[in-house]
Amino acid sequence: MDFNFTEEQLALEDTISRFINKDYAFEARRKLAASEEAYDRNAWNTYAELGILALPFHEDLGGLNGTPLDTYLVMKALAPGLILEPYVSTVVLSGGLINALGTAEQKETLIAGIADGSATYAFGHYEPDFRYLEKMVSTSATKSANGWVLSGQKAMAIDAPSANQLLVSARTSGATGDEEGISVFLLDPATPGVTLKTYKTHDGHYAADIVLDNAEVPASALLGEEGKALPAIMDAIAQTNVALCAELVGLIKALNDATLEYLKTRKQFGVAIGTFQALQHRMADMAIAAEQANSMALLAAIEMQNGNLPHRIMKASGAKAYIGNLARKVSQEAVQMHGGMGVTDELNVAHFFKRVNLINTMFGDHDFHMQRYSDMLDVPLN
Repeated sequence: MDFNFTEEQLALEDTISRFINKDYAFEARRKLAASEEAYDRNAWNTYAELGILALPFHEDLGGLNGTPLDTYLVMKALAPGLILEPYVSTVVLSGGLINALGTAEQKETLIAGIADGSATYAFGHYEPDFRYLEKMVSTSATKSANGWVLSGQKAMAIDAPSANQLLVSARTSGATGDEEGISVFLLDPATPGVTLKTYKTHDGHYAADIVLDNAEVPASALLGEEGKALPAIMDAIAQTNVALCAELVGLIKALNDATLEYLKTRKQFGVAIGTFQALQHRMADMAIAAEQANSMALLAAIEMQNGNLPHRIMKASGAKAYIGNLARKVSQEAVQMHGGMGVTDELNVAHFFKRVNLINTMFGDHDFHMQRYSDMLDVPLN
């Protein structure tokens, strides 16, 4: 695919890449991941200064009028750093939900906090008994004299332990599985009745299961209109999957670069192993996969500007399944060609491998997205 970015877009990508190479070194990140700190606050402040926290939002809300293509560039540039900061959770997923559902007053206040770096968010939606299906919500929200009372459980809310605000979905009407009746609420993690069961994911991030036991929130906690949140939730998750596809593209490139360098320097029988034809063929396949993944991620980002929601959802699922599969194969090849050291904690390739595997299970795995894409091929898109 031949696609030209603007000078401003390329300058932003270059700035982020230089920051990652200079100030987000692998060893520093590795120590941070091994500590009890969820992420680097100084790095988060730098993201705010660079403008990438404000990038996707309208300028009337303090944003920079960015498009999914801008998000693609940001995610691809951040990928080699394996950043621990909650960029996807806060800016892409939660920011997308707030932007789609919030009232004018809510958007003005909440998005300003995202843009200046003062607010971090996590979204709790999936539940333990249901796997990836967005409409399967059993968590309840009941009206009370002072607002709403929430009860239920959310599984694996990425970055929830470090978020100063939570978004959770709950059913305000209907039965589990109904498309109508799902709402989203803004929640302070310190609210009585809210418990976070915190754990670390194998790529170094923190996540939590959110338990809601008659947690009472004010009426103003409801994000936008009652019972109409499902389309916005599905759209935000689709946009998030496309952003993760861009991250996978960056990870594939990082894996290829590290592997190529290793093949040039590692010697056996007195010569660099990169001179072995069998390994050259495998490296060529990895390079082809990188180009295929990049083209598909670009196409998916372009499709996210399509005005039809089913179309966006279908394209996001197709891209996630296709690119995730390519990234899995490349990461496995990279580990194998590095030999035993390819799985050691001291090598960045092992950490790239872990991140690829986690992304491939976030917001729908390969089988889920293949099935969704197949099911939606016959859905009218106009």
